[in-house]
Amino acid sequence: MSQLIKLQAGVPGLVEADAWQLVRLPAGEAEVKKQAGKVVQFRLTGAETASAGQIDATEVPAGPVLLPLSVFLARRDALADRLAAREIGVWLETHELVETLAEAQPDLSVFPVIGVHIERFADGRAYSAAALLRTRFGFTGELRAFGDVLRDQLFFLRRVGFDAFLVRADRNAAEAIASFNDFSEPYQGSTVIEAPLWRRHAR
Repeated sequence: MSQLIKLQAGVPGLVEADAWQLVRLPAGEAEVKKQAGKVVQFRLTGAETASAGQIDATEVPAGPVLLPLSVFLARRDALADRLAAREIGVWLETHELVETLAEAQPDLSVFPVIGVHIERFADGRAYSAAALLRTRFGFTGELRAFGDVLRDQLFFLRRVGFDAFLVRADRNAAEAIASFNDFSEPYQGSTVIEAPLWRRHAR
């Protein structure tokens, strides 16, 4: 059994085997940035993710693959046939802009899966990326969160539009499913339930 949880008709369940192979960039030199004398914990929004050398060195295997945004952008012409065959998904880092993907590929429905990599659970930009994909850009395919994905995040990740969750390898994904029932009635509106509580219930 995998660590992947998917919503089927709104009901979460574990997936036995993940059909999508995650492609990662080769390791590069870590760039340390400082601000006011302190190391910046997260990459700045809009910062470049990969060098040309890393992109060129990335191998794209056969079959359904989730590609880094930078690799897709560099090779999208060569991948056109596989994209049409729905074998290509794409994933973003939290500092990468959803708008960059939408400008390169305005019809996001060609992607069966879009992923967002959560490098650290404290980085809230994944929530903004998901909300933008679902609302402004109308993405209706599978929206997957992976990386530092923990039980306590699942309920909130679902509310902004994620419907697939790859739980961190050292956590129990089966037990994490219970977190979707942590709260019975969310107060605020969201991409899942648009109306806030006070509009859903008459006084």
